[in-house]
Amino acid sequence: MPGVVRLSFSIERPLMERLEQLVREEAYANRSEYIRDLIRERLVEKQWEHNDEVVGTITLVYNRHARGLTDKLTHTQHHHHEVILASTHIHLDEDVCAEIVVVKGRAKEIQHLAGELKQQKGVLHATLSVSSTGKQLS
Repeated sequence: MPGVVRLSFSIERPLMERLEQLVREEAYANRSEYIRDLIRERLVEKQWEHNDEVVGTITLVYNRHARGLTDKLTHTQHHHHEVILASTHIHLDEDVCAEIVVVKGRAKEIQHLAGELKQQKGVLHATLSVSSTGKQLS
């Protein structure tokens, strides 16, 4: 494979056995693929720590009957329009909605937006899923 470098490293047997178990459990074809994904995962974490330009999703689950909540969520999103790429509203049942907000921008601003949305009364659960623009992962 062009551009591929082979590495050799030492590892304690019990740790190697745990690695093999993880590779099997997560259905990776081999250790190399698993280790590449671990490295990329750590690189993404570093991008978020260093306030790089990143992408992510904010998932909100909320009670639509909470007084003024939908207006507050909309207002907050409009206030941060420069980092919001798209949002999708989903009706989970007659009372509960989910909203997925796709974001791209500086990590700290996205974390701030997620915090603002999460703190609104009536939001039952919120998560921020972090990722990378991919520019620094290849």
